[in-house]
Amino acid sequence: MLAGLLALAAIDARGSGAFAQARLEARYAASLAGIPLGKGTWFVDISGNQYVASASGATTGLVKVFTGGQGSGSARGTIVSGNLVPASYSVSVTTDKRTEEVQMTLGGGNVKDVVHTPEKKWPSRAIPLTESHRRNVIDPMTASLVSVRGNGDTLLAEACNRNLAVFDGSLRYDLDFVFKRMDSVKPKLGYVGPVVVCAVYFSPVAGHVPERAAIKYLTALRDMEVWLAPVAGTRVLAPFRFSVPTPLGLGVLEATEFNVRPLPSKASITVQ
Repeated sequence: MLAGLLALAAIDARGSGAFAQARLEARYAASLAGIPLGKGTWFVDISGNQYVASASGATTGLVKVFTGGQGSGSARGTIVSGNLVPASYSVSVTTDKRTEEVQMTLGGGNVKDVVHTPEKKWPSRAIPLTESHRRNVIDPMTASLVSVRGNGDTLLAEACNRNLAVFDGSLRYDLDFVFKRMDSVKPKLGYVGPVVVCAVYFSPVAGHVPERAAIKYLTALRDMEVWLAPVAGTRVLAPFRFSVPTPLGLGVLEATEFNVRPLPSKASITVQ
């Protein structure tokens, strides 16, 4: 479910419009078939011509007894003509006392460098990654933010209808989004009101093993959804809820708190 927050809940960050200064502070709960799995946080600063985003999460409750895990990710970049242009992306995931990290730098939509710790070894059956797979892409963290064109309402069907080329340092994949419906949310704290719901379709491109059951399952899915809520004071939407059917039941990552505050004079982020 952390992967869902860091990667699959990804929407196009291209667009135009004015960006005000604001900070999103959100907390999420992950569950599978109604059973709690973990908790996570999501922080985003939008300030003038720059943005900073970070997320972290960990397993909780009974699941933690059998398989402990935690992870964090971050991204930062600039805002050019209303477009979010990533400069760096990093993710660290620890499971069963093993930690894997990815550090990636980008420029102009192209990947400049990727460092895996420990060194990444792709299976021999994996579709090879080429230089072309690292061009005209966006990292998962930056892609989780949606900029909406125009000056009116941001909760529009057009926020969903788009295609995204994503590279997370290991896997190059496409995400297609289609408007599904309007809905409403009421977390414990923060934003209460309408959201736009998008259907999500996953298509692997390179870095994967086509025969793997998980890849086949995700590719065939037609019921993944992401719910997008407004970041007040900006023309940005952010994920409020992500759901994916699994053989064991519905997996859900949903905000329990979704707070937007005025940003201090100097942008900063603290991962909690």
